[in-house]
Amino acid sequence: MSDKLILLRRPRPEDGSALHALIKACPPLDENSMYCNLLQCTHFSSTSVVAERGETLLAAVSGYLLPGREDTLFIWQVAVGAAARGQGLGRRMLGDILARPECSGVRYLETTVTASNEASWALFKGFARREGAELQQRELFERARHFDGRKPTEILARIGPLKEHVIPAMTPGSATDRKEKMA
Repeated sequence: MSDKLILLRRPRPEDGSALHALIKACPPLDENSMYCNLLQCTHFSSTSVVAERGETLLAAVSGYLLPGREDTLFIWQVAVGAAARGQGLGRRMLGDILARPECSGVRYLETTVTASNEASWALFKGFARREGAELQQRELFERARHFDGRKPTEILARIGPLKEHVIPAMTPGSATDRKEKMA
């Protein structure tokens, strides 16, 4: 990866199309409708992040605070384009979201992952290890019962309790729009 600066920022409505294309290019992620991606970029922008270099969207994490359980951030999707993989960008994006004022009360992170999604398991197991937090797993949506046999079982991963997150002062900027120099 080039040493150009990568900007981590909240998604905007104008990112919907690029987010849709990024997710499509990142199997095994579920392709949502572009409308859904626009909602991720608007309704869920305070708990989501995109990473871009120049005008190119490299990666994104979408999430939301669970209704009635504002101490839990649910990570909906993590998409890292091929050119940006293996650089720790997923971990940095999770940290960016957790450092925001909207997430100051978050003590748990939840997500669902299929058993075969090794990249996601590596991200979330590594995150739990760095946090010194327990990672609990249980089946949430079962292949036969919830997906009519058309999709693999989704396993709920719950990580926590989390310590308070503060973004390190790597370069000038804030938790909502900041640049990181990535090797």
